[in-house]
Amino acid sequence: MEKEMTFIKGMDISTLLEVENCGGKFYDNGVEKDVLDILKSYGVNTVRLRLWNDPYSEEGKPYGAGTNDLGVTVCLAKRALEKGMGFLLDYHYSDFWADPGKQILPKAWRGYGVGMLEEAVYAYTAETLRILKRANALPTMIQIGNELSNGLLWPYGKTPEYDNIARFVSAGIRAARSVDRRIPIMLHLDNGGNNALYRSWFDEYCKRGEDFDIIGLSYYPFWHGTLQMLSDNMADIAERYQKDLIVAEVSMGYTMEDYAAYEGLAAHERKGYATRQSLVEKIEYPMTKQGQCDFMKDFLTRIQNVPNNRGKGFFYWEPAWIPVAGSGWATESSLQYMGDKGPCGNEWANQALFDYDGNALPALSVIRDFEPKST
Repeated sequence: MEKEMTFIKGMDISTLLEVENCGGKFYDNGVEKDVLDILKSYGVNTVRLRLWNDPYSEEGKPYGAGTNDLGVTVCLAKRALEKGMGFLLDYHYSDFWADPGKQILPKAWRGYGVGMLEEAVYAYTAETLRILKRANALPTMIQIGNELSNGLLWPYGKTPEYDNIARFVSAGIRAARSVDRRIPIMLHLDNGGNNALYRSWFDEYCKRGEDFDIIGLSYYPFWHGTLQMLSDNMADIAERYQKDLIVAEVSMGYTMEDYAAYEGLAAHERKGYATRQSLVEKIEYPMTKQGQCDFMKDFLTRIQNVPNNRGKGFFYWEPAWIPVAGSGWATESSLQYMGDKGPCGNEWANQALFDYDGNALPALSVIRDFEPKST
């Protein structure tokens, strides 16, 4: 990259339009405001937006969870860019959620072999970026694939098929650079406390794939080990690969209070908490407002302390996904696409940075007041 990167205080706001359309409102000190204005006032300087290829059933029914097609992405990106924020574009290369447990081929790419998939990734990446550019919504950072720990575009790109993984990811990188070579490229895995995962994946990819700029990590304390494990992994891979690091997904709960009344769903339709009680007991900080603040202080300090100033920031995952009737992680149509049986509710509301009524939480002040050390 040509110049030193500003420390990113980022937020993934991919469900925001859906939450707003379902009636969600946001407040700071009792005053209703645009959530982006609230976030900016607390030091947030970048947003992250996921992009799904075609998040609709073959009958045209939306998959939910933000239904993040290109139109939604353009709308949210323009809102953020017009407020002077940066924008990380998160390609999933799927019609719906892509993560270590599922990397489902887009409907339009079914039946493609490896060569056709490589061409499809290139064409799709280049075309969507050209559309964003024409809309004055070009990203300031691009993520090629989402949580690629187990690969992408299964079954062809499922680990340990690293030759194919590298072909697909490299096609996306080349396409992004064909539109604008200046935009930094991120590759992103989950389980940020798992050093063996990062060493094995990036060792294999770097033997085969196009160069990139940033290693992205997911770190959820209830799934991905201790903060010390995260610190140890970041220190090792920053040196091993000589790349800047960004924690592309992080969150911490602030309550275990139920939010069923806000969802308006029958009990069998609710997804429930991402953090079951058995997981809560393993977390280093309590799931309270103060615990969320203390976690963020510790977490931010650890990013700052990555050797050689390689820790470049974070994106808090879905801080504004408050519980409102009509906004959940999936719809019946998307469950058919994934081969899942549901249920469909919101499982993230107690991880947000706004309470169930949309009021800004104290952890936002921790983010605002954190001063990264000068380079």
